[in-house]
Amino acid sequence: MALPSPLSTPQNIISAPGNPSAMAKPLRVFLLFRAVPVRQYPPVRKVWVISLLLVCFGMSLANAATYSLTTGETVVGELLLSSANDVGIQIKLGDGEYKRFPWSSFSQEDLKKLSSTAKLQPFVEPFIEVTQEERLKKTDVNPVPPDRLDLPAKKSLFAAMFSSGLGIAILLLLYAANIYAGYEISIYRVKPALLVCGVAAVLPLIGPLIFLAMPTKVQPVDEQPAPESAPTEGEAIAAAGAPTEGQDDTNPMRAEGAAHPTSLHISHEAPQKKAAPKEAVFQRGQFTFNRRFFETRFSGFFGAVRRDADKDTVLVFKTAKGEFVGERITRVSANDLHLEVRKGQALEEVTIAFNEVQEIRHKHKSA
Repeated sequence: MALPSPLSTPQNIISAPGNPSAMAKPLRVFLLFRAVPVRQYPPVRKVWVISLLLVCFGMSLANAATYSLTTGETVVGELLLSSANDVGIQIKLGDGEYKRFPWSSFSQEDLKKLSSTAKLQPFVEPFIEVTQEERLKKTDVNPVPPDRLDLPAKKSLFAAMFSSGLGIAILLLLYAANIYAGYEISIYRVKPALLVCGVAAVLPLIGPLIFLAMPTKVQPVDEQPAPESAPTEGEAIAAAGAPTEGQDDTNPMRAEGAAHPTSLHISHEAPQKKAAPKEAVFQRGQFTFNRRFFETRFSGFFGAVRRDADKDTVLVFKTAKGEFVGERITRVSANDLHLEVRKGQALEEVTIAFNEVQEIRHKHKSA
């Protein structure tokens, strides 16, 4: 077997300056080295050559990769990460040979592999086709149920009311309203307030309804006939001078020779005593006590000076607070009135609410 020339030995091929095929095509060098008889080189030198060839071959395989294109072709080369942009990337095919490939020319599998590189992910991701299943996985919403409070055990209405402070307060308010309703019903039905309120306290809601259903007892008013007024002096003279049956109605003064009175005098009429007005009684249930009632019935009591029939009369108000005798109503509002009451030589103004009035009597002050 003929020995190769010194320029064709593996040592000369690897160390020859300017030989581009030494690093780009290590496989060819390795096959060439196998054709060279090993026995012609020392053992130490042979080990170094083999190690160097293995390192070059590993580096070439590590940097070079195979990429599948959409056209069906395959490209073997090294990606230049610094040349990546929105359009594509350059691949080194060999020594001094570079070519730019657009992202759309790579297969989906290669694009997904390239997206694992952080620098290439922003450029590659828009070109990766998302399947329907992957889209559903991305948009799938997994609701997380919130922590819910445990509902209390079911109880009856009254048991639930007594189990909380607010419920007890509401029950107390309703109980107080029940007693107050009994008080109002006692005024409306003219019943003893203590009796109605006591029954309402013992029988809530039922007691007030019982008294409300009962009719109002109205005390009959004794109607006394008005005393006949005495005839006046003029009426008495006219009655005395009126002719009766069988008498001559001729005026004796018209007769001839009749003597006329020689002097004139002024007649004096005796003062007549006016009969006291009849007492009028107004009870709750028969009348509605409001502002219009007092303005129409007792209009003469609003003035400072009273005349005619209301001059010597007074109003007696019977209320839940007591009895008040008034001579004048100073003012009246929508819910109450102010009554002028005489106490000794002084006058005092008392406020009386309409809902407290049980009875009103209009009578003469001397009665």
